[in-house]
Amino acid sequence: MAGSRSPILNVMSGAAKRVGRFLVRDYGEVDKLQVSIKGPGDFVSSADRKVDNTLRELLGKARPDWGFLTEEGDEVIGRDPDNRWIIDPLDGTTNFLHGLPHFCISIAHQRGREVVAGVVYDPLRDETFAAEKGAGAYLNDSRLRVSARRDLAKSVLATGIPTIRSPDTIMPFMKQLVTVTGQVSAIRRFGSPALDLAYVAAGRFDGYWEADLRPWDMAAGLVLVREAGGFVTDLTGGGTMLESGDVLATNPELHRPVMKLLETAARLPDWPQAGV
Repeated sequence: MAGSRSPILNVMSGAAKRVGRFLVRDYGEVDKLQVSIKGPGDFVSSADRKVDNTLRELLGKARPDWGFLTEEGDEVIGRDPDNRWIIDPLDGTTNFLHGLPHFCISIAHQRGREVVAGVVYDPLRDETFAAEKGAGAYLNDSRLRVSARRDLAKSVLATGIPTIRSPDTIMPFMKQLVTVTGQVSAIRRFGSPALDLAYVAAGRFDGYWEADLRPWDMAAGLVLVREAGGFVTDLTGGGTMLESGDVLATNPELHRPVMKLLETAARLPDWPQAGV
């Protein structure tokens, strides 16, 4: 794909690889990072801020009129109101801070209300997942396709546990988990929504669902899955992913069966909870 990438995708991939070197270096010295706590399960480190600042600088030079929406800063409205970058400088921060080798950089280009290009870069594995509307999805130089699995019982799905663990968030998730677990081969929770979506695009997962995400968690992944031939909706089959924070991404064969399971879970009665 290297020779056929658009200028925008080259800018995004180059910026992700450059700041990825920072994360690889800091990951080796994770115990020395200056860490502050923003909220329960939501950490920010000096690595986050350094990557965020560098990405703003690099992408801002390439497209000075575009705005920014990033996890680590306030939204910046650019002179061009139709285009902006959506950035997660370190998706999987908790993994990073605990020495777990599963995290990435996520960069998306949003034009109007639509995400039209995305890059998810895993610096430890040197894997660049990149996609642009109408041009396909790629892992480094190899074309990506979602899995062709049709049998739900043989599928592997990914999900995420709500960060804010209140009865209002935990109970719906637990009902989903119980309902889906009994119908699939396995469920994985790796702690990086951007990589979960990239793995659906690569056929490593057959599907992924999660609620209460932020735009930077999923923006790049949405275009990756679509360009790899997958289906992406919110949990009710609509298109409000960036607004609602809910996402369901699968191959075309499994989308309706998984959504029906989630609908079934929503109708289950609550049960007593301990320790919430």
